[in-house]
Amino acid sequence: MAPLGSTGLDVHPLCLGGNVFGWTADEEASFAVLDRYAAAGGNFLDTADVYSSWVPDHPGGESEAVIGRWMAARGNRADMVIATKVGMHFKADLANLRPETVTAACEASLQRLGVERIDVYYAHRDDEDVPLAESLGAFDRLVREGKIGHIGLSQITPDRLREALEVVARERYAPIRVLQPHYNLLDRAGFETELRSICAEHDIAVVPFYGLAMGFLTGKYARDSVPADMGTPRAKGVMKVYGGQERSWQVLEALRGVAAAHGATPASVALAWLRRQDTVVAPIASARSVQQLEDFLGMTDLELAPGDLAALDTASA
Repeated sequence: MAPLGSTGLDVHPLCLGGNVFGWTADEEASFAVLDRYAAAGGNFLDTADVYSSWVPDHPGGESEAVIGRWMAARGNRADMVIATKVGMHFKADLANLRPETVTAACEASLQRLGVERIDVYYAHRDDEDVPLAESLGAFDRLVREGKIGHIGLSQITPDRLREALEVVARERYAPIRVLQPHYNLLDRAGFETELRSICAEHDIAVVPFYGLAMGFLTGKYARDSVPADMGTPRAKGVMKVYGGQERSWQVLEALRGVAAAHGATPASVALAWLRRQDTVVAPIASARSVQQLEDFLGMTDLELAPGDLAALDTASA
């Protein structure tokens, strides 16, 4: 376990993403993944009200509801650190950070999760149409009411994060404790250029999403083709984003080399590299099956040597 910044919470080094629960992983498969994660000592779950509102006939909140039913069935709420998000729903009236939206969405998430308090509540993405004093004020009220424990932000620029920190200080709001940025071996500049130093200065814990570059860093993609069983629009999209860059394949080669030296998987190496980065506490990874999760859990005990880190840094620079 590791401290989640200054929240007072201790979390597992792998944060289990819940975007697949109730979507590509049905309830039985989701429960199996959650059971294995808990058995491995995992306690940090990440979800959102938007999961999976992009699916026809899904109103959103399916993932939260699955997690809530699992915790109720296992009687383990006290053992779990629950993070969820607001502001990126596929329904237009929920895809914002207006105070009334934040308040109502929090109540709905509490109901679906079956909890009295959400441990970390994120603004899923920045909403420049709503003054930060108003949106952060809504989060502050939820903290004071005991409905959320700590405030997190996601998908925000350095300038807006600085502005948010200034608003919090001026208005004496509850502090911003966690940042969820897009960060992995192939997507480094957006976080490392400025966001990392801001987080270090303000003791903000970092929990990166897309830690495996949408699955590319698991090593399941081939240079010249998408595997036959992965000919989905999503898999083709991943290849479009990363497959045309020589650097992507160089990183995969370096990952495979380090993985072979440790008897590990490329995915576990990519996650272990993230964990070693300054301010990062626990990268997020989602698993549709127990087998997938096993590939990730190896990162927990994987100690990368300086030479391993140098090889990965050189390939991904």
